[in-house]
Amino acid sequence: MAAVKEFSVEEKLTSLVRLQKIDSKLDEIHVLKGELPMEVKDLEDEIEGLHARQTRVEEEINGITEFIDLRKEGIKEAKALIEKYEKQSENVKNSREFEAINKEIEMQQLEEKLCEKHIKDANEEIGEKARQLEIAKRAVSTKEANLSGKKSELEKIISETEKEEKHFSKDIESARAHVEERLLVGYDRIRNNYRNGLAVVAVERDSCGGCFHAIPPQKQSEIKLRKKIMVCENCGRILVDAELNDGIEVK
Repeated sequence: MAAVKEFSVEEKLTSLVRLQKIDSKLDEIHVLKGELPMEVKDLEDEIEGLHARQTRVEEEINGITEFIDLRKEGIKEAKALIEKYEKQSENVKNSREFEAINKEIEMQQLEEKLCEKHIKDANEEIGEKARQLEIAKRAVSTKEANLSGKKSELEKIISETEKEEKHFSKDIESARAHVEERLLVGYDRIRNNYRNGLAVVAVERDSCGGCFHAIPPQKQSEIKLRKKIMVCENCGRILVDAELNDGIEVK
């Protein structure tokens, strides 16, 4: 069975510092992008919703237009029946027939008026739907212009940082592979606890480089020896000496 290489504490600290520096480089790129990716996605979702609303209103207008056409046909039919009954009334034989025909004429006149009322109401509804459609179109136009600006801004940042991001994304895999699993779990947990993503910091001016809590001289001496992993008692970040931290560069 092959022997598993044991890394010294200094090697472990070196791997952690390198990992932190690569992560910090990637964090800088993400900060440059800021909220733009999320803003672009939100705008795309809003525009999609507005297009769906437009389509729905257009379908409603088409449905109302069809309804109006049917009512217009109803008016034509009522007029034709009125004309028919009026001709029949000229040849009635008794008052009973006359009353029956008059009743039919009145019914068709009422039907005609009802169709006209339906058409009037439907036209008013179309007017309201048309206003809604115009508002939706203006909103889409505004959102699309905003989206175009956001996308251009994001694309510019991506084009300027793409090569660098790919490079560090590739490096991060290698850097993580060189940190033992137990330390990696702790490192990720600490990073996730802080908005600046700093899990490994140098002692600067006798203080923790993360929370600026004072580090006692005895502890500083132990940190410089690099014989064990030391953490800040206040924030829990992993502490390294400035010389080790400054001696590691990522490009």
